[in-house]
Amino acid sequence: MPKIVVVMIALALVSLPAVTAMAKEDRETIVRNDRERVLAAGYWIYNDLDAAVQQARQTGRPILVVLRCLPCEECVKLDDDLVESDPEIKALLDQFVRVRIVGTNGLDLNVFQYDTDQSFAVFMINADKTVYGRFGTRSHRTEWLGDVSLEGMAAALREGLKLHDAYPANRDALAGKSGQPLEFESPEKYPTLRKHPDRLDYEGEVAKSCIHCHQIGEARREYYWQNDRPIPEELLHPFPHPKSIGLILDPRYPARIKQVVDESAAQSVGFQVGDDVTAMNGQPIVSMADVQWALNQVPGDGGSIDFQVRRDDRDIELSLALPKGWRRWGDPAWRVSSWMMRRIAGGGMRLIPNDDAAVTDDAKPMAFRVANAGKHGAHGAAHRAGVKVGDILIEYDGRNDFRREADIFNHVNDNHRPGDRVSLKLLRNGRTITTEIPIQK
Repeated sequence: MPKIVVVMIALALVSLPAVTAMAKEDRETIVRNDRERVLAAGYWIYNDLDAAVQQARQTGRPILVVLRCLPCEECVKLDDDLVESDPEIKALLDQFVRVRIVGTNGLDLNVFQYDTDQSFAVFMINADKTVYGRFGTRSHRTEWLGDVSLEGMAAALREGLKLHDAYPANRDALAGKSGQPLEFESPEKYPTLRKHPDRLDYEGEVAKSCIHCHQIGEARREYYWQNDRPIPEELLHPFPHPKSIGLILDPRYPARIKQVVDESAAQSVGFQVGDDVTAMNGQPIVSMADVQWALNQVPGDGGSIDFQVRRDDRDIELSLALPKGWRRWGDPAWRVSSWMMRRIAGGGMRLIPNDDAAVTDDAKPMAFRVANAGKHGAHGAAHRAGVKVGDILIEYDGRNDFRREADIFNHVNDNHRPGDRVSLKLLRNGRTITTEIPIQK
């Protein structure tokens, strides 16, 4: 039986507000028209992974599976860049049996484990479910050019194909690229997603039947919180970005170091500009997303990672020990998942630094500006308590030492459960206002 590679590009929704706005523009028609267009073009198999597997077994070619949420203007642009504009990418894609999936309903989460806040993620996988590598990283709500590039994707695909050609001799080195089973094996089995079918409903309202990428992460966190349990650190701070440990990678290469942040964990163990990370804990690295995957295997309580680095035509080894709480070094404010925590901890408030110095200098008092405050349901709790956009939050739950919105999220997850109440102290037009909000279910 020939070897099969599955590559998954997961294009999640960029932001909840954008999705809501676009949903009013006849989203149902957009989804149905996309299906007709793709089927007519004939370049992709549409919503039929089994057919792609059968074709790959017959031809010996690998499979490219694209998961694409609709509608998403930025994703459309990215698709066009990859398939139509870049000849190198097009030549690589032509080597795959290509299948396009526009919803995660029925997705095997024991195989396809990825950062569900991403808008672009690629898997390269063998038929026996061995993962060769991943591609697709994001650290900003709308910008992605600092994390991915067409050159980087081409490099990742080439490296993945090399690993495929070397398989199964490299099976042991690839073992760590597959994760442990999740709470449920597919999205629609999570309690908050059970209203969705296990496949898209083209006979009914297909757009409403779809499970989007970001909903998977939300469902996993809700699974714990709705049962009065803290959200695991690994879910509250998923897929740490390399820059959280002090590594700024060049997106044009698999994992080349562009900058080492001063006084960072990475600098302390000797990483240098120009180093190429080739393996982490024995796993071959093909992209920045692979670096994230390896980091994501280190628990919030801490652990160590052994790096193999190529420097000046020689291989060296570096070991990095990460302490308890290291996952909190990154800032999740850009993530769609932060809206869930804004509901839980902030009653629907979105908090941003009122002054950069105020939240980076420990000598300065805490000061967050209320940038948004919802008005309905659980997201309207702060509004109902009298909070207004533009208020300055100077104390939360009796504390004034929080430096980032995420610090408040962590505090609530560590110390509170649904139904608890926390006090707020705010400044408005020179006056001090006190109120309290409930911790939301």
